[in-house]
This record gives sequence, structure tokens and C-alpha cells, in this order.
Amino acid sequence: MIKKFLVSITGLILILGGVFSGFIFIEGHMLYSSAIKEIPIKDKVIEIQNTSSYISSEEISEYFLNAIVSIEDRRFTDHRGFDRRSFLRAILSNIESKSFAEGGSTITQQLAKNMYFSHEKKLSRKVAELLVALDIERLYKKDEILELYVNIIYYGDGYYGVKDATYGYFNISPKDMNLDQATLLAGIPNAPSALALSNHIGRARVRQREVVESMVENGYISMTEASSILNQ
Repeated sequence: MIKKFLVSITGLILILGGVFSGFIFIEGHMLYSSAIKEIPIKDKVIEIQNTSSYISSEEISEYFLNAIVSIEDRRFTDHRGFDRRSFLRAILSNIESKSFAEGGSTITQQLAKNMYFSHEKKLSRKVAELLVALDIERLYKKDEILELYVNIIYYGDGYYGVKDATYGYFNISPKDMNLDQATLLAGIPNAPSALALSNHIGRARVRQREVVESMVENGYISMTEASSILNQ
């Protein structure tokens, strides 16, 4: 009797889970369809590229571009918009912390979110974001996606885009960032309000250490180069 009851309960849970998942996907697909119908992806990209602060990747420090990939999406060049390993790790972390603190988003998914959606932590929005990200990966090359990303994200203190951030924080062009400046700036988009350099330089330096260590781990810089930053 108990065995039959457990089987029945398990079956009911699976059915309800399937219904819930289906509802989330349908709602997410509706958000996605509405967004790209209002402004198609290619039109949205052109709109971003036509802003006065937009610059090409050739005008940005290679240290900075490598730092962003290393800390935000280490498998950026390998996936097609969705990183299964990062997603599963984020789920486990959220279960452990009993929160929705991590999303496991790739750079392409974050670009999609900043292009079209709010930062509201809803599962349907994550579905819509993923669908846009898959389209972006189909339409653009990786270097184009990274270029768009660093030009659109928020760096705290009212600075949107890498050009405004580097001139605002360091009074230099993005191309002239050294390793110290590049790794400091690359850590800020994780939590712009909490890491903005005007009021939270201590927190930003702690985050910078994570960026530098990730770059060593991922082969972007040597331990000697890292030590020049970490020993300051």
C-alpha cells in the first residue's frame, strides 16, 4: 500500500513539474517573441552601435577583453550561447544557498538580457533571454558578441559601456588600460552598485583578485604578471 502511494505521489509530482515547466517555457517564448517583434535583433544591434560611446574591440585593451571572458564566461569561445556546466553549477549553488543568487548566464545571455529584458529574476525571463542568446550566436561572431557586451554593460557610477567607464574612472582611453586597470574594471559588472570605484574601492580590489586569479587559471597571464597586481 505504501509503495503504491509513493509511486502515485511521484507520478503526480512529475506531472505537475512537467506542466509547470511547460507553462514557464510558453511564457518565456511569448516574452522572447514580443521583444524581437518590437525591435528585431539586427536593428537593436545597429541601434547600440550607433551610440556615441560605442567603440570597436580593436580600440579596447586586450587585457580587458581577456579579463572579461576569463571571469564572466571562461568557455565563451566553445559554447553556442548556453553553457550547460555553468548552468548546473549555478543550480546547485542556488539550492545550497536557498536563493536565486546565481544564474549561470553566458556572456551572450547577459548581452541578450541587457539588450531586451529587465533584471527581474523570473524563470520565464531566463527562457526568453536564452532564446535571444541563441539567435545572437547564430547571427554574429564571437568577437562581435564580446564587443557588443563590453559596450552595453553597466560599470557603476553612472558609466555604461567601456569607453565611458575608462575615461570616467581612469581618464584614459580603453586601449590604454594596463593590467591593473583592466582587471579592476572587469570585476565591476558582477555587482556594479556594490563595486563602483567611487565608494567601494576595497570591495572592487577583492573582486579584482578573483579576476586576476581566474586569468592565471585560464592561461591569459603568467603568475609573474599576476603577482605584480596581487602584491600591491
